[in-house]
Amino acid sequence: MEQAFLQGAVLGLGLIVAIGAQNIFVLKQGLLRQHVFWVALICTVCDIILMGAGVFGVGTLLSQNATLTRVLAFLGAAFVAYYGLRAWRSAWLGSSGMHLDGTAAKVSLKRVVLITLAITLLNPHVYVDTLLLVGGIAATYEEQHKLGFWLGTSVASIVWFFSIAYGAVLLSPWLRSRLVWRVIDTLIGVFMMWIAWYLIQYGIASA
Repeated sequence: MEQAFLQGAVLGLGLIVAIGAQNIFVLKQGLLRQHVFWVALICTVCDIILMGAGVFGVGTLLSQNATLTRVLAFLGAAFVAYYGLRAWRSAWLGSSGMHLDGTAAKVSLKRVVLITLAITLLNPHVYVDTLLLVGGIAATYEEQHKLGFWLGTSVASIVWFFSIAYGAVLLSPWLRSRLVWRVIDTLIGVFMMWIAWYLIQYGIASA
Protein backbone atom coordinates (compact mmCIF):
# COMPACT_ATOMS: atom_id res chain seq x y z
CA MET A 1 0.00 0.00 0.00
CA GLU A 2 2.76 2.45 0.96
CA GLN A 3 4.72 1.84 -2.25
CA ALA A 4 1.56 2.18 -4.34
CA PHE A 5 0.74 5.46 -2.58
CA LEU A 6 4.24 6.82 -3.16
CA GLN A 7 4.30 5.82 -6.82
CA GLY A 8 0.86 7.33 -7.30
CA ALA A 9 1.98 10.59 -5.72
CA VAL A 10 5.14 10.72 -7.83
CA LEU A 11 3.27 9.96 -11.03
CA GLY A 12 0.57 12.50 -10.18
CA LEU A 13 3.10 15.25 -9.57
CA GLY A 14 5.07 14.32 -12.67
CA LEU A 15 1.98 14.67 -14.84
CA ILE A 16 0.62 17.82 -13.18
CA VAL A 17 3.76 19.92 -12.71
CA ALA A 18 4.50 20.33 -16.42
CA ILE A 19 3.73 23.90 -17.49
CA GLY A 20 0.44 24.21 -19.30
CA ALA A 21 -2.63 26.43 -19.65
CA GLN A 22 -4.20 25.05 -16.49
CA ASN A 23 -1.20 25.70 -14.24
CA ILE A 24 -0.64 29.18 -15.66
CA PHE A 25 -4.31 30.03 -15.10
CA VAL A 26 -4.19 28.80 -11.48
CA LEU A 27 -1.03 30.82 -10.84
CA LYS A 28 -2.50 33.96 -12.38
CA GLN A 29 -5.63 33.67 -10.26
CA GLY A 30 -3.40 33.23 -7.22
CA LEU A 31 -1.41 36.35 -8.10
CA LEU A 32 -4.60 38.31 -8.67
CA ARG A 33 -6.23 36.89 -5.51
CA GLN A 34 -9.40 36.22 -7.51
CA HIS A 35 -11.54 33.24 -6.48
CA VAL A 36 -8.39 31.30 -5.61
CA PHE A 37 -10.06 28.62 -3.49
CA TRP A 38 -12.65 27.74 -6.12
CA VAL A 39 -10.09 27.54 -8.92
CA ALA A 40 -7.84 25.21 -6.90
CA LEU A 41 -10.81 23.14 -5.72
CA ILE A 42 -12.25 22.66 -9.21
CA CYS A 43 -8.89 21.60 -10.66
CA THR A 44 -8.31 19.21 -7.76
CA VAL A 45 -11.78 17.64 -7.78
CA CYS A 46 -11.72 17.12 -11.56
CA ASP A 47 -8.32 15.46 -11.28
CA ILE A 48 -9.39 13.20 -8.42
CA ILE A 49 -12.59 12.11 -10.18
CA LEU A 50 -10.89 11.46 -13.52
CA MET A 51 -8.01 9.55 -11.93
CA GLY A 52 -10.50 7.58 -9.84
CA ALA A 53 -12.28 6.64 -13.06
CA GLY A 54 -8.93 5.61 -14.49
CA VAL A 55 -7.88 3.53 -11.49
CA PHE A 56 -11.19 1.86 -10.61
CA GLY A 57 -12.86 1.93 -14.00
CA VAL A 58 -10.40 1.61 -16.85
CA GLY A 59 -7.71 0.11 -14.61
CA THR A 60 -10.01 -2.56 -13.17
CA LEU A 61 -11.27 -3.58 -16.61
CA LEU A 62 -7.75 -3.80 -17.98
CA SER A 63 -6.46 -5.81 -15.01
CA GLN A 64 -8.91 -8.60 -15.84
CA ASN A 65 -6.90 -9.41 -18.95
CA ALA A 66 -3.40 -10.57 -17.96
CA THR A 67 -1.95 -10.34 -21.48
CA LEU A 68 -3.34 -6.86 -22.06
CA THR A 69 -2.08 -5.76 -18.64
CA ARG A 70 1.47 -6.89 -19.52
CA VAL A 71 1.31 -5.07 -22.84
CA LEU A 72 0.05 -1.94 -21.12
CA ALA A 73 2.79 -2.22 -18.53
CA PHE A 74 5.43 -2.02 -21.27
CA LEU A 75 3.54 0.68 -23.16
CA GLY A 76 3.10 2.61 -19.92
CA ALA A 77 6.82 2.27 -19.21
CA ALA A 78 7.60 3.67 -22.66
CA PHE A 79 5.13 6.52 -22.21
CA VAL A 80 6.37 7.43 -18.73
CA ALA A 81 9.98 7.17 -19.90
CA TYR A 82 9.07 9.56 -22.71
CA TYR A 83 7.79 12.02 -20.10
CA GLY A 84 11.04 11.57 -18.21
CA LEU A 85 13.22 12.11 -21.27
CA ARG A 86 11.17 15.15 -22.25
CA ALA A 87 11.67 16.58 -18.76
CA TRP A 88 15.43 15.96 -18.97
CA ARG A 89 15.50 17.59 -22.40
CA SER A 90 13.76 20.65 -20.96
CA ALA A 91 16.26 20.67 -18.10
CA TRP A 92 19.17 20.53 -20.56
CA LEU A 93 17.77 23.24 -22.82
CA GLY A 94 16.33 25.34 -20.01
CA SER A 95 13.12 25.62 -21.99
CA SER A 96 10.62 25.48 -19.12
CA GLY A 97 9.37 28.55 -17.33
CA MET A 98 6.52 30.99 -17.33
CA HIS A 99 5.93 34.70 -17.60
CA LEU A 100 3.24 36.21 -15.42
CA ASP A 101 2.37 39.90 -15.46
CA GLY A 102 -0.08 39.71 -12.53
CA THR A 103 -2.51 42.18 -14.11
CA ALA A 104 -6.10 41.54 -15.15
CA ALA A 105 -9.56 42.96 -14.66
CA LYS A 106 -11.82 41.62 -11.94
CA VAL A 107 -13.75 38.59 -13.18
CA SER A 108 -16.96 37.17 -11.70
CA LEU A 109 -16.95 33.83 -9.87
CA LYS A 110 -19.30 32.31 -12.44
CA ARG A 111 -16.97 33.22 -15.30
CA VAL A 112 -13.89 31.97 -13.44
CA VAL A 113 -15.62 28.65 -12.69
CA LEU A 114 -16.56 28.20 -16.35
CA ILE A 115 -13.06 29.09 -17.54
CA THR A 116 -11.51 26.68 -15.03
CA LEU A 117 -13.81 23.85 -16.11
CA ALA A 118 -13.11 24.57 -19.77
CA ILE A 119 -9.33 24.66 -19.33
CA THR A 120 -9.47 21.45 -17.31
CA LEU A 121 -12.04 19.33 -19.15
CA LEU A 122 -11.74 20.49 -22.76
CA ASN A 123 -8.09 19.50 -22.94
CA PRO A 124 -7.84 16.02 -24.54
CA HIS A 125 -4.46 15.52 -22.90
CA VAL A 126 -6.07 15.34 -19.46
CA TYR A 127 -7.99 12.20 -20.48
CA VAL A 128 -4.88 10.54 -21.85
CA ASP A 129 -3.10 11.20 -18.54
CA THR A 130 -5.88 10.35 -16.10
CA LEU A 131 -7.87 7.61 -17.81
CA LEU A 132 -5.39 5.85 -20.04
CA LEU A 133 -1.98 6.40 -18.43
CA VAL A 134 -3.04 6.38 -14.76
CA GLY A 135 -5.65 3.68 -15.44
CA GLY A 136 -3.17 1.55 -17.37
CA ILE A 137 -0.56 1.76 -14.61
CA ALA A 138 -3.21 1.05 -11.95
CA ALA A 139 -4.01 -2.16 -13.81
CA THR A 140 -0.59 -3.49 -12.81
CA TYR A 141 -1.48 -3.29 -9.10
CA GLU A 142 -3.42 -5.85 -7.09
CA GLU A 143 -6.90 -4.73 -6.07
CA GLN A 144 -5.94 -3.98 -2.46
CA HIS A 145 -3.19 -1.60 -3.62
CA LYS A 146 -5.23 0.40 -6.13
CA LEU A 147 -6.78 2.52 -3.41
CA GLY A 148 -3.32 3.52 -2.17
CA PHE A 149 -2.24 4.37 -5.72
CA TRP A 150 -5.33 6.54 -6.28
CA LEU A 151 -4.88 8.25 -2.91
CA GLY A 152 -1.29 9.03 -3.88
CA THR A 153 -2.32 10.66 -7.15
CA SER A 154 -5.11 12.52 -5.33
CA VAL A 155 -2.81 13.90 -2.64
CA ALA A 156 -0.42 15.06 -5.36
CA SER A 157 -3.24 17.02 -7.01
CA ILE A 158 -4.42 18.55 -3.75
CA VAL A 159 -0.91 19.61 -2.70
CA TRP A 160 0.07 20.97 -6.11
CA PHE A 161 -3.00 22.99 -7.02
CA PHE A 162 -3.53 24.54 -3.60
CA SER A 163 0.19 25.22 -3.21
CA ILE A 164 0.54 27.12 -6.48
CA ALA A 165 -2.82 28.88 -6.02
CA TYR A 166 -2.16 30.21 -2.53
CA GLY A 167 1.60 30.40 -2.84
CA ALA A 168 1.55 32.15 -6.22
CA VAL A 169 2.93 35.44 -4.89
CA LEU A 170 5.78 33.68 -3.09
CA LEU A 171 6.38 31.14 -5.84
CA SER A 172 6.21 33.43 -8.87
CA PRO A 173 9.82 34.74 -8.59
CA TRP A 174 11.05 31.15 -8.36
CA LEU A 175 8.83 29.92 -11.19
CA ARG A 176 10.26 32.64 -13.44
CA SER A 177 13.74 31.24 -12.90
CA ARG A 178 15.04 28.86 -15.56
CA LEU A 179 17.47 27.36 -13.04
CA VAL A 180 14.63 26.37 -10.72
CA TRP A 181 12.76 24.76 -13.61
CA ARG A 182 15.89 22.91 -14.66
CA VAL A 183 16.07 21.38 -11.19
CA ILE A 184 12.33 20.57 -11.25
CA ASP A 185 12.56 19.01 -14.71
CA THR A 186 15.58 16.95 -13.68
CA LEU A 187 13.76 15.57 -10.63
CA ILE A 188 10.63 14.84 -12.66
CA GLY A 189 12.77 12.89 -15.11
CA VAL A 190 14.34 10.84 -12.32
CA PHE A 191 10.99 9.98 -10.74
CA MET A 192 9.40 9.12 -14.07
CA MET A 193 12.26 6.76 -14.91
CA TRP A 194 11.78 5.12 -11.52
CA ILE A 195 8.13 4.42 -12.34
CA ALA A 196 9.07 3.21 -15.84
CA TRP A 197 11.53 0.75 -14.27
CA TYR A 198 8.80 -0.55 -11.95
CA LEU A 199 6.50 -1.14 -14.93
CA ILE A 200 9.23 -2.93 -16.88
CA GLN A 201 9.91 -5.19 -13.89
CA TYR A 202 6.20 -5.92 -13.58
CA GLY A 203 5.91 -6.76 -17.29
CA ILE A 204 8.89 -9.12 -17.14
CA ALA A 205 7.77 -10.81 -13.92
CA SER A 206 4.25 -11.43 -15.19
CA ALA A 207 5.34 -12.79 -18.57
